[in-house]
Amino acid sequence: MGQNLDIVTIGEGLIELSSDKSLTYADSLDKYYGGDTLCSAVAASRLGSGVGYITRVGNDYFKEFLMESWQLEGLDISQVKLVDGFNGLYFIARSDDGSKEYSFYRKKTAASKISIDDIDEEYIKSANIVYSTGVTQALSLSAKEAVKHAFMLAKDNNLFTAYDPNYYPKLWSSEEAKDALEDVIEYVDILFLNIKYDSETVYDVESPEKIIKYFWDKGVGTVIVKSTEKKGYNVGYAGDVAFVDFWADSPVDTTGAGDAFNGAFLHGMCSGMDAFESTRLASIVAGMQCKGIGAIKSIPKKDEVYSAFYG
Repeated sequence: MGQNLDIVTIGEGLIELSSDKSLTYADSLDKYYGGDTLCSAVAASRLGSGVGYITRVGNDYFKEFLMESWQLEGLDISQVKLVDGFNGLYFIARSDDGSKEYSFYRKKTAASKISIDDIDEEYIKSANIVYSTGVTQALSLSAKEAVKHAFMLAKDNNLFTAYDPNYYPKLWSSEEAKDALEDVIEYVDILFLNIKYDSETVYDVESPEKIIKYFWDKGVGTVIVKSTEKKGYNVGYAGDVAFVDFWADSPVDTTGAGDAFNGAFLHGMCSGMDAFESTRLASIVAGMQCKGIGAIKSIPKKDEVYSAFYG
């Protein structure tokens, strides 16, 4: 069991098959791994945080690849359970016109069976921040219960919690996503929102300042609102709201960029930065990440990130 971790994340690991060509014409696909919370976990780990991962892995032909890869990333996988079943996967590529091709196969996977039984209080207590997402909650009712249980344990032990609705309409309705967030909001300290998908679609609020104030009133201390249109982040922290620009323009593939941002932000907070400094650091990570194809393999390493941060 991991000790003295900075961050514990709860979610699913997926096989990623990617190409820089259209799936229609690609002769080969690059095999990697992905998943929103896993992407955040790796981003934080590559920056130097101690990160633990909680999930279930199916005993199919990908099990060793997944678990060995995560260990090589420096993740603590002592709470990853190997169970009967299969692992989800997704395809990501670029069509001839430059648009993104995306396809998921993730129903009834091993990870969808995550439950309260996978949440160990002593393990939760070993971290400073517990993090999960609406994508994890959407896996199943038992996964939704597991996220809430972990957050409750975190608050009982005076730890921080962080959450991203990460709303995808293919996973569930906006009403279900809102109910899932409201179910855990009393335990959330750090909230990440996408202005288009989370704020406008789920809450019908177009103003970053208004959505920040809404969640401040609900007791969330730190709210980060990501906006592609405004090309930056509105950060609500300690009673102030500031805007931080995107670090880079002209992304090649934005898959996982928001998740990499979240992991880097949490790393910054665990390293003693405030929310505004953490956002600037995370913006660099997300900006570098989206210059490549794929969610996790494009996440930059510590030296490259900090060279840009202090440069």
